Amino acid sequence: MNELTDRRLEEKERRRAELLDAAEAVAAEVGIEQMTMDEVARRARLSRALLYVYFQDKDDLLLAICERALETLRLRFVDAVAWHSNGLEQVEACGQAYVTFAQEFPVHFEALARFEAHAADISPDAGNEGACVAAGDRVHQIMVQAIEQGIRDGSVRADVGTPMLVAVTLWAFMHGTIQLAATKANVLAHDGVSTQQLVSNGLQLCRRSIAAN
Repeated sequence: MNELTDRRLEEKERRRAELLDAAEAVAAEVGIEQMTMDEVARRARLSRALLYVYFQDKDDLLLAICERALETLRLRFVDAVAWHSNGLEQVEACGQAYVTFAQEFPVHFEALARFEAHAADISPDAGNEGACVAAGDRVHQIMVQAIEQGIRDGSVRADVGTPMLVAVTLWAFMHGTIQLAATKANVLAHDGVSTQQLVSNGLQLCRRSIAAN
């Protein structure tokens, strides 16, 4: 690539990031359901037509937010795992990192929840949707490696099962637990359960289900 091409690509990526920043800001104020492409364009101070150059529609824009969210989560997992040599502790640290991520980035978590709720297109030409699937695989791989480490060091049960299946199952369990805590706080309180208790118990159950002893 020549210098002019590099500059154009950098400008394109910068503009795309600005649009995603604007979309996240609007979603934080009015919610993902109420967010419109017009509002995103106004927040970014760009034309609606230019927004559609970068994203086909609102769903495509949300997929791009999901990809960004998954990369943020991956980095959180990498950091969490780095503090522990024990595989079981690495898995638990990833679970806690997911809880913290959901609290700090509610728009990202909501976007991921929407993505998880529908059947994804995993074909090579699936665009932003395919990119999300690939980003999710990278996140799961960190959990897989932690489980494999735990089996090797004896902290995770040797008969726990296929590491990828275990990683996806733990993801599904904690995702549902976090989502329930975020949306059903009043119902939980009526039953005498705080959201903190629910999440804490969820993490403990995950640990006990795979711990060697």
